[in-house]
Amino acid sequence: MSGLIDADLEFWFQRGLRAYLGEVARALGFGLESCTVDVDVPVSAYLAVDWRLRRYPERDVALLWDEVHGWAAAVEAACGEEMIVLSYLGGEDILPPPREVVRFLAALRAGAREPDRPGSPVLRRAGRHQELLPLFPAR
Repeated sequence: MSGLIDADLEFWFQRGLRAYLGEVARALGFGLESCTVDVDVPVSAYLAVDWRLRRYPERDVALLWDEVHGWAAAVEAACGEEMIVLSYLGGEDILPPPREVVRFLAALRAGAREPDRPGSPVLRRAGRHQELLPLFPAR
């Protein structure tokens, strides 16, 4: 029976996460089609942003989210390499309101937020998706 409970929990978790990501994408003026989700633990998401930063005019910008570190702004690295994380939103909220994510990205774009020093915030441990269910938008 535990397998059914876990499958049901993961179904609702993934559905809630996609709804939340859709809200963030819409707040940024994009659709959910600009977002991909990796459901392996730790769960993560990639949201393509269709503009560039003055500091990195040749690199695409993306928002990254994962269930441990929360939101980060990043730029594409050289072909085949990992993304270069510029800054983490931080704070205590793993699923901040979409308007907070928009302000974070706008500040970085305007140059009002400097790239972070190395290291990333740890907001929670991976897994335990039942803890995140109440934080998602109403289904």
